[in-house]
Amino acid sequence: MGMIDLLLKKEEITDDKMQNHVAIVFDILLATSTVSSMFYNGAKSIMPVLDGDEALQRGREQTSDDFILVGEYLGATIEGFHEPIPSLLKNKVKDKRIIFSTTNGTVALKNSNAADAVYAASMLNEEILAKYLLENYSSQPLMLVCSGSSNQFNLEDLYGAGSFIDTLFRVGEEHGSRWNMTDAAVAALHFYKGNQANGERLLKASRVGGNLVNKGLGDEVAYIMRKNACPVIPKLNGDLLTLVQS
Repeated sequence: MGMIDLLLKKEEITDDKMQNHVAIVFDILLATSTVSSMFYNGAKSIMPVLDGDEALQRGREQTSDDFILVGEYLGATIEGFHEPIPSLLKNKVKDKRIIFSTTNGTVALKNSNAADAVYAASMLNEEILAKYLLENYSSQPLMLVCSGSSNQFNLEDLYGAGSFIDTLFRVGEEHGSRWNMTDAAVAALHFYKGNQANGERLLKASRVGGNLVNKGLGDEVAYIMRKNACPVIPKLNGDLLTLVQS
């Protein structure tokens, strides 16, 4: 029987908390959802970085031109980078290596690297990832990491983590798996279950969701809630997110 724990924001990540855990990182609006979408649309690999300066440095180190820079800082697209919006990247990432910088999600992924393994999660890939974890880590503690936003809690990440736990339990019943949960994980599950019927409205009412709606990108919120639309398993291997073949 494994344990599910949960961090509410990336600033809570420490090496001690991550050690001996499998880390599942959520930045629902939008970094980890964008990761799922980019891989589903043919990206070769994704390199999460801490900021735009690191992205540019990594770009200068490349020896071939099959990469693109994707990123934002504080919600604004970094100059010279592609905007990290799933629909806008759909036709730009096939066979490309992505250098990816965001304010929160890519930082959370990199900072979780003391865990035994690190995966990028979203509602777009939750079922295939849940099945994979049950098959490969059924007795190992899971640390669900909500990226949050600049040291603030984000409700969409808690909602996405709760959705993932709900799926993990449903799939686990088929495997006879059982999990214990910390109070934080219980809160995420019940937050999701209590708001599931109005999830899209809730996420559009969030600070980040509202900003997307105001920019005319409300359809992105609806898209990232399409469960299992991008059945991929992105795993952090060193500096790169690559796909696990399930």
